[in-house]
Amino acid sequence: MAKLSTAAWIAHDLGLAASFGGLLFGRTAMNPSLKYIESSTADRGRVLNKTWNRYNTVNVLSFGLATAGWFAGRAALSGRSIDKDAENLSRIKDALYVSGAVSGLASVISGLRLANQAPDGAVPMEDGSTPAAETPEQAQKLIRTVNTLGTVNLAITGSLIGLTTALAMKANQSTGWAITSRLLP
Repeated sequence: MAKLSTAAWIAHDLGLAASFGGLLFGRTAMNPSLKYIESSTADRGRVLNKTWNRYNTVNVLSFGLATAGWFAGRAALSGRSIDKDAENLSRIKDALYVSGAVSGLASVISGLRLANQAPDGAVPMEDGSTPAAETPEQAQKLIRTVNTLGTVNLAITGSLIGLTTALAMKANQSTGWAITSRLLP
């Protein structure tokens, strides 16, 4: 078994899983639940910004690990060793990784800018996605930007997981891949 290649593939998959899982949890569980913080809308914003900006470190590292693993493998293999469909899927995956990195970094920067709109990140929020009535206009714009980028990142990361599965299944059916993979470190 190719130990280095296997380790890289595992790191790739774990990176995508951590990124997707964190985004999904935040958007479907944490964000809506913030409305139950009864002390103030500013406290909701503080918790929101502290939590997301803490997870951004994990998300950037995990997505970066997956990206590095993918492009390191792409330097050695093009997808042509499987078939034309795999080559095309690999190119789509390349584009999704670039798009995910750009939109992810834009989301992190927007989230940091949002947190800086109030002391200690206490931007008034109704819940994790909805600004409070007293939220300043600039912060409301940043909230809309972060929400949009979050949806985009979730879709991109989910698509990357789907493409990874499709490519693995194609590779499993390929005699050429079976021979090529035995040569990997």
